[in-house]
Amino acid sequence: MSIHEVFMPALSSTMTEGKIVSWVKSPGDKVEKGETVVVVESDKADMDVETFYEGFLAHIIVEAGETAPVGSAIAFIAETEAEIEQAKSQANSGGAAATPTSSPEPVAATASVPTPALASQNGSNHKEGRLVASPRARKLAKELKVDLTTLQGSGPHGRIVAEDVEALSNKGKQPAPAPVAPAAPVPTSAPVAPPAPRTPAPAPVVAAVPGQTVPLTTFQNAVVRNMVATISVPVFRVGYTITTDGLDKLYKQIKSKGVTMTALLAKAVAVTLQKHPLLNASYSEQGIVYHSDINISVAVAMDDGGLITPVLQNADTVDIYSLSRTWKSLVERARTKQLQPQEYNSGTFTLSNLGMFGVDKFDAILPPGQGSILAIGASRPQVVATPDGLFGVRQQMQVNITSDHRIIYGAHAAAFLQDLAKLIETNPQSLTL
Repeated sequence: MSIHEVFMPALSSTMTEGKIVSWVKSPGDKVEKGETVVVVESDKADMDVETFYEGFLAHIIVEAGETAPVGSAIAFIAETEAEIEQAKSQANSGGAAATPTSSPEPVAATASVPTPALASQNGSNHKEGRLVASPRARKLAKELKVDLTTLQGSGPHGRIVAEDVEALSNKGKQPAPAPVAPAAPVPTSAPVAPPAPRTPAPAPVVAAVPGQTVPLTTFQNAVVRNMVATISVPVFRVGYTITTDGLDKLYKQIKSKGVTMTALLAKAVAVTLQKHPLLNASYSEQGIVYHSDINISVAVAMDDGGLITPVLQNADTVDIYSLSRTWKSLVERARTKQLQPQEYNSGTFTLSNLGMFGVDKFDAILPPGQGSILAIGASRPQVVATPDGLFGVRQQMQVNITSDHRIIYGAHAAAFLQDLAKLIETNPQSLTL
C-alpha cells in the first residue's frame, strides 16, 4: 500500500504535543519530497515540517488550531490520485487513531526530522527558488489573498514576514503595485523585527475580558511543565552586591559599535565560569555532568505570555562584538518563533535580568537540567564608604544566584560571585579582548 501517515513530529526534547499553526498544502494538492506541508507550533517555536514522500495530501486529520500528541497521525499522503479516496476511507474508519502501521514506511513519512526541515527556516539552506516565509506571513497571505511570490522579504536572508504581507495588502487599492512592494521594506532592516510581526498580542486581549478563563498557550504550558519539574530540586540562594561604574563606562564607550549590556553580562559570567566549572555543571542520576561548553541562556519574555531562553553558545570564547550580534539575531528570531532547538535548549547556565524594570533584586527559579541561574537587578547610585574612609556615590547592582544544592554548595556559589564581582569591578576592559 502506498498510503503514508504523517505523524506529529517531536521538534524538541521537551515537546509532548504540538499545535497545527497552518497547513501549507490543502487536501488533494500535489506534494514533492522535501516540500513543507504543515507548520507546527512546538513548546518554543513555529517550524516548517517537510515530507519525505512524493504524492498527494489525501486527508488532514488534525486541522489548523488543533493539537495532537507527539507521534500521533495528523494527515495521510497518497502516492497516487487514485488512492486519495482510499486514504479518506482509512481515516474515517479510525485507522489513523490506532497504533501506527506495522510497516516502517509511515515512520519515515513523518517529516519530523527537525535538522534538515528547520535549516530552511532562516533562509540559509533553502532550496534554489524556494519561497521562504514565516508561518504568520503564510497564514496572513492566505487570509488577505496576497500572492507571496510578488513580495521581497524584509526578514533575515530575505525571509518574508507578516509586515511585508500587510504592507502589500494596504496598498491593494492600487490594482498592480506588485513591482513597488519590494521597495517598501528595507531588506537589511532585520533589527526592526522585534516589534513582533507574529504577535497578535493575545495578552492584552485577556486583560480586556475580565472574568473570562483563557486557555494557556503552548508556550505557557511549556513554562508550566518546566517550573513544576523544578519543585523536586533542593535549591539555595546567595546574594551579592556588585559595583558597576567600570562596566557602565565600558558600555558607553562601545555601545555605538552594537554591543549590548546583555552580551557584556553574559560574557562576564561565562569568563568567570571558566574558573568555576561546577557552577556550569548539572545533576544527573549518574553523577555530576561537567559540560564541555559554556552556553549562557538568557530569559526573554514573549509578547504572547510565554518565556524563552535563547542561548549564547561558547560565550566565554566568542568576542563581545560577535556575541552582541548573535544576541540581537536570537532575540529577533525568538520574537517571531523562528529559533532552532539548539538555540534555546543547549544552555548550561542562565541569566535572568529584570534591571530594566527597576527591580532591585529577585529570586529566579532554576531551569530543569541546569545547576545555576543568576538573577540580576537594576544598577543604582548608592552612597558607600570609600577605602580612604570618605563617602562616595557608586553605581551598584544586586545579583542573586539560585543553585542546585545536590551538587553545588554555598561556598561554591559565593566564590563564583566574588570572582564575578572582581572581574566587573576591576577589569571590565578584559571583556573586549
